[in-house]
Formats: sequence, structure tokens, C-alpha cells
Amino acid sequence: SPAVCLRQTSRTARSFCGMIAELSSDMDFKGWRTIARSACSRSIPPENIIWQTPTKPADLFAASVSYPRLKQNREDDRKVVAPKTFLEKAERVVCLGDPEGYPKLYRLLWRYQEDRHLFARPSDPDVSWLNSGEKVIRRDIHKMHAFVRFRKVGETEDGREQFVSWFEPTYPILHLTAPFFRRRFANMDWSIVTPASSVHWNGKDLRFSEGGRREDVPAEDALEDDWKVYFASIFNPARLKVSAMTSEMPKKYWKNLPEAELIPSLIQSARSRSDHMTQAEIGEKNPLTHKYVQGREDPVSATSDASSLADLQSQASRCNRCDLAHCASQTVFGEGSETSKWMIVGEQPGDQEDIQGRPFVGPAGKLLDQCLEHAGLSRQQLYITNAVKHFRFEPRGKRRLHKTPSVGHIDACRWWLVQERKFVKPKNILAMGATAARSILGHQVSVNDARGRSHLQPDGSRVFVTVHPSYLLRLTDPDTRRSETDRFIEDLKCFGE
Repeated sequence: SPAVCLRQTSRTARSFCGMIAELSSDMDFKGWRTIARSACSRSIPPENIIWQTPTKPADLFAASVSYPRLKQNREDDRKVVAPKTFLEKAERVVCLGDPEGYPKLYRLLWRYQEDRHLFARPSDPDVSWLNSGEKVIRRDIHKMHAFVRFRKVGETEDGREQFVSWFEPTYPILHLTAPFFRRRFANMDWSIVTPASSVHWNGKDLRFSEGGRREDVPAEDALEDDWKVYFASIFNPARLKVSAMTSEMPKKYWKNLPEAELIPSLIQSARSRSDHMTQAEIGEKNPLTHKYVQGREDPVSATSDASSLADLQSQASRCNRCDLAHCASQTVFGEGSETSKWMIVGEQPGDQEDIQGRPFVGPAGKLLDQCLEHAGLSRQQLYITNAVKHFRFEPRGKRRLHKTPSVGHIDACRWWLVQERKFVKPKNILAMGATAARSILGHQVSVNDARGRSHLQPDGSRVFVTVHPSYLLRLTDPDTRRSETDRFIEDLKCFGE
């Protein structure tokens, strides 16, 4: 426990009667916390405490007189409180090695007892010092998390791999970062050596020891070449910003990073590699695209010469009135009963719909079928279509990720939806999602605001607005998903009346 006593000190210019708080080391945050709590409970003001560490000895003129130690509790001690965030920041900020750090932390604790809104004022000089200093340490911790590179040195008798790493943090933060590496690499034995201290993990316990030298750690291992290949493969020349990269990966860390020797050549070749990427294909073409895009070179004009839904579908299959026609596999037209009094309108086709050429055959379609059954409806009774007839997506490797249609896409496809309504003549129309609602109503609406009531149209039909089934699929909380699904089924029942 920290050595704490009251001492009578005399000086040439003035007299001082207070307390000298002795800490075991410059990083003795636990000792500071014990002393600070006791001193604050005795109402000892900050100016009456001298904080002493091995590198900051007490006043040479101090003449000590021993008094009872502060760790003894008394009945008249006041209760001391401190926010958890303050204590977390305080533990980090002592790593700065500021000679006035411990006095400033105690002053903050002292002031907080009378001013509970102290830490809500970032412009306060003491609070500003705490926040800015803690930010510096937090950044150093982040760098250590990112730039520690382990090298294999062998195996234990029970087959556990052993690794070691050399790292030079700006501040003595090893005790703050060690728990992160323990969680991250729990299944291997490792050591991290820094100039100030070292930490070792054997699968059960963390053990700290004295610091070491860079020469104590192997310069490379068998996995180094594999790591360089990986780094080179994920380096994106099109997004290269040298100033941003050196800000996030300062050059002082490069000497300990195996991939650092690749960086100059990667930067030098970035322009030519970027030019090559822009000239290449974005991703693999969908195998169906070429088959269906052929014959769509001439735009299909918006005419009303179709005599049936089949004629309208034939025209739509050759539509290229917007850019979506050139990346989707095919037009996905509506299907169902041509004389139905119920029409359901979704947003756009998904990946499965684009491949099969039918609306709502993917995960959202399967959920819709289940909910329709609970609402007493079936697809055979309905006409189902989408506001946008082509799949808008973003290539991500071999996957095509859904991307919301733009206003231009909605307006370009709206003519086809109007023609479908003229042929089907539905009495009730269900718009699932904001895109469908905009296409049918002709203006942007909020689903939450428009939901729960019908909107009468000039042709006498009623429009109901609800969420899209894909929204229900994105809900992760089981209770929320269950309640929202029940609400969606109620919307279907109102629409089906």
C-alpha cells in the first residue's frame, strides 16, 4: 500500500502545513486512487498535498512529523464519489508522465465533490487537460493494437505455439494494452517486449517483467513472406492518400513492420495499377446478362399501344429507358391475376428475382407468402409487381448487394406501373416501402406517417402503405421482429378487406 503520512514542512519564504503523498512509482495509479479517496474524505484541499514519486522527490526543506496514516477510516469522513469515465481517463493520462499530473487529477476529484457538472464543461482548463491528454494515450493504444507483429519462436511441450513481438510505444502503455492481446490471442503463448517493460501470456496468466531490447526478439520468421503477400493483395492503389496513410501509420513504426519494406514500391506503382483497375471490368458479369441485354440497343418509347398485359410485358422486356437496363439480367415484370382487385407493389427485384425473372421469389418473397397466408390471402388472388423493373445492385466480389433505386429510376419506371394499373384495375393497392409509395402516390411519403390508413385515388382505388418484407428480415431482435411481423400481417388484413 502507498506510504502516506502528514508532515510539518518549513520553508524560507513561507510556512506550509499539509500532507506529502508518497507513490511507489510514476505509474502508481492504484496508489494515487487510494490516497486521493482518503485525502478527499478528510477534506484536505489540493494545495495542502505534495505528491511524491521516485522521479519527483519531496521538497528538500521538508522536515517531517509523523501523523496517523490516512488509510484508517474515521466516522466523520465524508463520502467521495467519482464518475467511472473520469477514473478510466485518469488511469490513461498518468501514462503521459506529466510532473503535475497527480496534483491535477486530485484537483479534479476535489472540485467534482462540489460541482457535479464539472466534466460537462470541456472548456474548463483542468477538464481540457484531462481530455486532451487521454486522447493522446488512447491514440497510442490504438497504434499498438494495430502495429504489434508477432514472430513465431517455437512450441511448448503440449503443442502451444510461442510468439514474441518487439514494440516501441510512445508512452508506457503496456499494462493498458495487455488485456486486449490476451483476449485476441488467447490460444497461443506470447510475449510483448518494450523498452520500459514486458508482458507474457501462457494461456492462464498475464505476467509483467522488466523491459528488453530489440535484439532480444527474432528479426523474422517463416510466416513473414505470407504476411507480405497478404498486405500487397489488400493494398488499394485507387484509394491511396500518402498523407493520410502516414498519419495513420507513422514512419516511426515502419522499422518494426515487416510489410513496411513494400510500401515505397506500392506507392510508386499505385498510379499505373489504379489506371489498370479503372479500365478493367467492375466484376464478373452475370451469365444471364448478355442473353437478355441483346436486342435492347434501341430505347422503347412510352406508348400505350399495348392491347394486353402480355403486350406490355413484351415491351418492358426491351426497355432501356434508364441505366439499370444495362446491368440487370432482365426486366422483372408483374405477375398474377389480371382481374384481381388487389395489387401489391414492392420496390425492385432482388438477386433471385433478377435471375428467375419473377417478382418476390427470394427471401423477402417467401416471408411475404407466409404473412399472406396468416392474413387469409394467397398469391393466386393477387397481382404482384415492383415499382422499378430492373435490379439495382453494387458488385461485391461474386455477390450483388441490393442498392436502393434513385428518384430517376423510380420516375423512369413509373409509366410501366401506371399501365399495369390500367389493365388490372385493382380496387386496393398495397405499397410496400417508401419507393413503392412514391411511385404510386407521385410524391415522397414517410412510411410511418402514411401507414395505418387508406389513401383514396382519383380512379377510385385505395392505396395502403406498409413496410417491405426485407425490413422484417433485417431485424435482429426476436421480440421486435415478432411484433413488427404481426403488425405487417394486420396491414395485409386491412388491405385484403
